[in-house]
Amino acid sequence: MPKKEDSANGKVNKSQAIRDVLAGNPKADSKTVIAQLGEKGIKVSPAMVYYIKSKARHARRRAKRDRVSAMSATSVSRNPVELVKRVKDLAREVGGYKQLKQLVDLLAE
Repeated sequence: MPKKEDSANGKVNKSQAIRDVLAGNPKADSKTVIAQLGEKGIKVSPAMVYYIKSKARHARRRAKRDRVSAMSATSVSRNPVELVKRVKDLAREVGGYKQLKQLVDLLAE
């Protein structure tokens, strides 16, 4: 995690300060974040608050996509050719495509 204060010149990391405020109150709007940081003596622009909030949303969406893709990769083969081969093998096992279709129709009911 980035340092909150740069020891060389004593500057505050504004992005981290915004993240800290949003961690305490995730639904805070930009005016609230600016006001809370202003009380601490940190000046930030609304554009910076919006930017940090959008980056956080992007990270959450990406994490969700990664979780979903990891789950789907384990449950279904990513190779469509392999999936078609598995369906053909299943059809052979049950006695042909007509029998497989009847089984699928029964399951759909």
